[in-house]
Amino acid sequence: MSLQTELETFKASWLERIGPEVAKLVDDDNAALQSLADRSLKEGAQFPAMTLGNDRRGETDLTSLVAEGPLVVVFYRGGWCPYCNLELRAYQGRLAEIEGLGARLVAVSPETPDHTSSTVANNALGFEVLSDAKGRLADATGIRFELSPEIRELYRKFGHDLPARNGDDIWSLPMPAVYVVEQGGRIAHASVDPDYRKRLDPAIAIAVLNDLKKARAA
Repeated sequence: MSLQTELETFKASWLERIGPEVAKLVDDDNAALQSLADRSLKEGAQFPAMTLGNDRRGETDLTSLVAEGPLVVVFYRGGWCPYCNLELRAYQGRLAEIEGLGARLVAVSPETPDHTSSTVANNALGFEVLSDAKGRLADATGIRFELSPEIRELYRKFGHDLPARNGDDIWSLPMPAVYVVEQGGRIAHASVDPDYRKRLDPAIAIAVLNDLKKARAA
């Protein structure tokens, strides 16, 4: 089953559970984020240089990774988000292909290392998951936003205490995004969608990596 099919299947069951009023609230809120998505980093820009904590209680220098080869960076909201878990597992399923093209894969969320470690374990991930403390990397890419009061209240109702999970007193999240970064740090592909129920299929990221490999060989 493709990632998109899994996402649509889950979304259909979610809509049945929450009803039309909550569905409209979420749709309207997602639409309001479009202008922010339009201003996020795009192809051709330099990916931000930053060091983040990883799920092994160490640190990962993104600049060092892109100095070695291409990098796929998957921004997700948190381990509490079922759409994010579906996405992470889909990328895990294509990890061998990504690494076979000489690239590295990392995922990034605003959650603390305790929670990112749980996400790695729960999804049996074989790639690094990084903790973007205070949303610094999300800010640098232009994808971080503060939740509206209505969505904050909805998340409280669902039991998603984001300030506690993120170790921050701000109710903020990154829009889900995938950046394919070529060696040296230039962004070769950028996918940012304000609708968190949509994600970039790993096949597209792999196609970009294939193009980069061909370009290097030419």
